[in-house]
Amino acid sequence: MATRKIVLQGDEILTKVCRPVTNFDERLHELLDDMKETLIQANGAGLAAPQVGILRRITVVLNDDDEILELINPEIIYTEGEQTGPEGCLSVPGKFGMVTRPEFVRVRAQDRNGNWFEAEGYDLTARCFCHELEHLDGHLYTEHIDHFLSDEELMNYYKEHGYDVEESQEEDGEQV
Repeated sequence: MATRKIVLQGDEILTKVCRPVTNFDERLHELLDDMKETLIQANGAGLAAPQVGILRRITVVLNDDDEILELINPEIIYTEGEQTGPEGCLSVPGKFGMVTRPEFVRVRAQDRNGNWFEAEGYDLTARCFCHELEHLDGHLYTEHIDHFLSDEELMNYYKEHGYDVEESQEEDGEQV
């Protein structure tokens, strides 16, 4: 496994539509392993193949049980409810904006061997499914926001919603 470089907003690859995966081979398995390692190292909740420079319909998402799901050729097949909250992206580091997404999402996808399955999730997992699948069609969450949240706005949101947050930032400058 290797950590791959995450492509940042402004790179043209993030605006392109990804092609379906047709070969379920060792190269795909290596890419999936690398994407999972990259997601863990970046402390993210989801990662799509174009974010590591690959125009294929592949995502990895951290689910409600803290397991990383591999989703190949995924599609959303059912949504329910609505949630609005701060959303960020590994390709837009350190910036957050308010986005409305479904509260519950069910997806249909293939696993690393080509077998079809369904997965579902609430809240953050549902948000990740929507966010990552949008990457596969060349879209970023920034298309849904009217402005980036200031650190103060983000902190106030978390406090108002009962999250345990600290006023300070870590040494590396990332939001706690």
